[in-house]
Amino acid sequence: MAHCIVPEAEAILDNEFKVLDKGFVRLVDYLGSDSRIVQAARVSYGEGTKSYREDKGLIDYLLRNDHTSPFEQVIFTFHVKLPIFVARQWIRHRTARLNEISGRYSVMKSEFYVPADADISLQSDNNKQGRSTEEVSPELRSKDLSILKSDHESVYKNYEELLANNVARELARVNLPLSTYTEWYWQIDLHNLFHFLRLRMDGHAQKEIRDYADVMHEICKKVCPMAFDAFDTHIRGGVRLGRHELAAVKQMLDGKESGLDERGLRILKGKIGMV
Repeated sequence: MAHCIVPEAEAILDNEFKVLDKGFVRLVDYLGSDSRIVQAARVSYGEGTKSYREDKGLIDYLLRNDHTSPFEQVIFTFHVKLPIFVARQWIRHRTARLNEISGRYSVMKSEFYVPADADISLQSDNNKQGRSTEEVSPELRSKDLSILKSDHESVYKNYEELLANNVARELARVNLPLSTYTEWYWQIDLHNLFHFLRLRMDGHAQKEIRDYADVMHEICKKVCPMAFDAFDTHIRGGVRLGRHELAAVKQMLDGKESGLDERGLRILKGKIGMV
């Protein structure tokens, strides 16, 4: 199989795409493209034996029917700068390879994530891990941001003092907050990247990691536009229905009652965008 070169991807290679206040995502390298997916699926065919329309249709078919192994032939390597609390959510995706900067060897920079004023939110009353949509007063936002910034300055000053006292770097770092920026190289194949994006672009994911996922989606779409069109159609834009939910939809299409209780119907309507 020929080496895949995508001009649109080459144009953005190594460019830093800003995320949050001090972070970024950078595509360091890629292996494969839409054509590699097609080649892997049609092992017995050479490149150029099918039309663009047929290739797009094949990729769509593969993703729609969970034939995922051809997508594993495409690999991305990213350089990411992100707050530690985002990294700890990100690391839950164990299907990638990574190498992170070490505070045992390097002096951590005085770089901390500070939310934008508009992102200061209250705790949700009905979602233990989410934010409320209730408006926060300008006075409270200003006060909360002041507390965050003051803590950053204080902790980093103490960190520098520990280093000046020749305390081992691996010990001096232990009080640094989760808002501290870290960096890593992160490599993943397209099949598992789709899984990452499906979860982290979802509205239930924390806003900060969604920002990273959104940027990565736009970057990788340059490499595999057909595959990402299929992803946006069938995965990002699709829904999964349970057996009872599917039966309820059939009932509703026939003009009958869904058969679900009030809570089940509310969940189903939320999934299919009726609320």
